Amino acid sequence: MSIDAPETQIVTTWKVACDGGEGALGHPRVWLTIPDDLGYVECGYCDKRYVIDRAHAHGDH
Repeated sequence: MSIDAPETQIVTTWKVACDGGEGALGHPRVWLTIPDDLGYVECGYCDKRYVIDRAHAHGDH
């Protein structure tokens, strides 16, 4: 049995909110900041990965 890879979302802001996206089955909303050197951050609750689109990024980081 294989394990599905975590979901990945391309974003244009350096700070993102994650709540699991599952409504009642999600998790508490957390704010995540993408480190400039990595270019991505993973949610500690659901392992979703947010990847910055550097060509279209805006906001503070």
